[in-house]
Order: sequence, then structure tokens, then C-alpha cells
Amino acid sequence: MDDCGRLSKCFVVLFNIVIGIGGAAMLGLGLWLRFSSETRGFFDINLNTQQFVIGVTVLIVLGIILLLLAGVGHCGACNGNKAALTVYSALLGVMAGVMIAAGVLAYMNSNEVGKQLAEFYMTIYMQYLNKGDPSLVITLKLFHNLLDCCGIGGSLEPLIRDTCPKKSIFDFSTSSCPKAIAVLFSTNSSLLLGCFVGAAIVMVFSCFCACLLSAAISFRNAYLRLPTTSPAHYGSLS
Repeated sequence: MDDCGRLSKCFVVLFNIVIGIGGAAMLGLGLWLRFSSETRGFFDINLNTQQFVIGVTVLIVLGIILLLLAGVGHCGACNGNKAALTVYSALLGVMAGVMIAAGVLAYMNSNEVGKQLAEFYMTIYMQYLNKGDPSLVITLKLFHNLLDCCGIGGSLEPLIRDTCPKKSIFDFSTSSCPKAIAVLFSTNSSLLLGCFVGAAIVMVFSCFCACLLSAAISFRNAYLRLPTTSPAHYGSLS
């Protein structure tokens, strides 16, 4: 295999490791929230918890898809399986298209997306206050640290909630999370679209590397099948 094929293989393997870790984290968190004794009741017919159900379902489905994608890509790259690489490239192409479409829809409906995500956060937060379920702590900390926010009470939340970002005792600048989510989607919708498009570009590049690797494998297999001519044969020809 030439240097281009080896470099493509390295990128595909590294990309699969990243999406495999991300998929496992999403699936684990989604299953934890889905089957936790305190959150299981959300999956009964109750319109007030629809955002929570949708959010957890998306986590589980996306985690499974990413794990399957990583498995197929790893099999194709490490074992030199052209069929697996073909399936991997096709799935990546589809996912890249889905990512672009999702980014455009999120950009066009940024206010509604922010509202739904804020309601999802509110459901988790109120359940944590009522039940104190430790399985919700990870999700709350993820929201709080990514958005530098805390709960729904604004500046007093860091003093009473252990899930809030660590602040100094004189720092009261932490905003409420529903407000932070609304600001994120109303003022940074272009950045959100850029994140989706950027992820799609990485997927397309990985798909391109998988195609290069498949071509390198075909070239190597064709070279190995070439008949070899012994020196005695050259002597007989002369």
C-alpha cells in the first residue's frame, strides 16, 4: 500500500475512534436516562414531558448509529474489507447530507429549537429538584458547563446547586439556563449552522479517505495477483 493509502487509513481509524467514543457516551447517557427508576415514568403518555422523551430517544438512536458506523469503518480500514468500506462511505455520505439538512432546519427555526431545548432542560431540572436522581446530574452538568449557566434562578443558583459551574464567592454573573439557551439560538444561529456544516465537511473528508483506501486496497490486490516470471523463463526466451 502506498503512502496515500496508509495516511487515509490512519485518518479513518482516528475518525472512527472519535465517533465511537462519542456514540458510546450518547448511548450510555440515553439508556441511563431512559431506564432510570426516577425518569422511567416520563415515557408514559404525557404531553408535558414530550421534549424529554424526544431528547432521550435522539441520544439513544444517534449513539447506536455512531457505534455501528465506527464498527463498520474500523472493520473496513483494519481488515482491508472493500465491502465494509463501501458501506461505510455510503453511510457517511447519507449522514453528511442529514447533518447539513438538520443545520439548515435548525438555522431557519432557531427560536423554536431553542424553546424545545429549554423545555427539555426545565424537565430535567425540575425532576432533579423533586427526586434528586443522580442520573440527571451528568446531563445538568453538561448544560451548565457548556453554557456557563445554572438552573432557573440566576445568580443565586451556584450557591445552592452542586451541579453549577464553579465560581468564586464574589462572582454573581451566572445566568439562568433557559435564558442562556434562548440567547444561544437567537444570536448564534449562524454559528450553529457552521457547526453542522463543519461536521458534515469532516464526514465528507472521511468518506473521501475511505474511497482512497479502498482504491489502494484494490491496487494492492491487483498487484499481488500479477503472475511472476522466473529467471529461467527469461533464459529460454533468449
